[in-house]
Amino acid sequence: MLNLFIKTEIQKTWLQKLREKEEKFKNMSAEIDELAIFPKENIQDLVGMGYSSLTLPTAFGGEGLNVYDMVLLQETLASFDGTTGLAMGWNLGVVGELFETKLWDQEKLSFFAKEILNGALVNRSVSEAQTGSPTRGGRPGTTAVKKDGKWVLTGRKTFTTMSPVLTYFLTSAWIEEKQKVGFFLLHKDLDGLSIDETWDVIAMRGSGSHDLVLDHVVVDESNLVELPSTPSGGKINGWILHIPACYLGIAQAARDYAVHFANHHAPNSLNGPISQLPNVQQHLGEIDLELIRARHLIYSVAEAYDDESRRDYIENELGVVKHTVTNSAIKIVDKAMRIVGAKSLQRSNPLQRYYRDVRAGLHNPPMDDMTIKKLALSAINHENTK
Repeated sequence: MLNLFIKTEIQKTWLQKLREKEEKFKNMSAEIDELAIFPKENIQDLVGMGYSSLTLPTAFGGEGLNVYDMVLLQETLASFDGTTGLAMGWNLGVVGELFETKLWDQEKLSFFAKEILNGALVNRSVSEAQTGSPTRGGRPGTTAVKKDGKWVLTGRKTFTTMSPVLTYFLTSAWIEEKQKVGFFLLHKDLDGLSIDETWDVIAMRGSGSHDLVLDHVVVDESNLVELPSTPSGGKINGWILHIPACYLGIAQAARDYAVHFANHHAPNSLNGPISQLPNVQQHLGEIDLELIRARHLIYSVAEAYDDESRRDYIENELGVVKHTVTNSAIKIVDKAMRIVGAKSLQRSNPLQRYYRDVRAGLHNPPMDDMTIKKLALSAINHENTK
């Protein structure tokens, strides 16, 4: 099904490079989940092949891949291992966003591009226990105070995915003197910066989404790299489509497992495999219906975002993609488990891992209720402005 969406030679080239890692990544998935081990070796493999700098523009030495390209590759990667896909997706998305929006000056961007090309990894650190997701508008409890010409940052961030290998943390903090939220670029080796290994959940167990702890971390004025006028920066960000792309990949893996099982499981009560049964065919058909619907949606929106002449017309589509794809992924895995039966609950069976992992998507931004509310308000406001 994915072949329909491959359009360029560079996509084919990178898909082939990823597929060379398919067996290795799939073989490590169960252990990563079972022992909650961060897939450091997988990430190192991807960095070594230049994958982590794909969304860096060609003008800065990268491959210049766009959102559509990223979705295609990330879906494929996540079908091999969801944890690796989600972790690397955050890096690709942040890099793509930074160089597209150019919120930093040229000198900072040039410096950071060199770091990325040398293997540096980055993610935003924004969530906190007291405020939850920043998309809900809560003010961060992390503070930045000016002292002797330096910024002193204190606070704790949650859900810092890929924290075991991040080089940089793009961290939000409340700046009292400016009455604004600012973003600081923090290197992992700064004094007072540490990782508290708090991640102990049943989904995406190896994502390393631990707490980032800042204990009077002192940085220069230049480390304040963003001072957005609004919490979201005022622009839509198509690079967040790496999130639903990840869960779409996991759903594809569940579908493939169920199809293989249906074609090869032949109990002695039947004269052949269970794929001949009407109820199994019903589930398989419904699975592919969900997949096709979700896939066409995410790729059409990614394509629209990459076309600057169409981007201004995107209002709610990014949230709709995330809502639709994530919930479709949950339905797909559930149906796959109904086909496989009780065996799907065995710890050695990948379906139980896929089931837990896709549910994590419900808690990635934007949340379902926020997407629905935004759609409703848009409808109401557009009616009022006729």
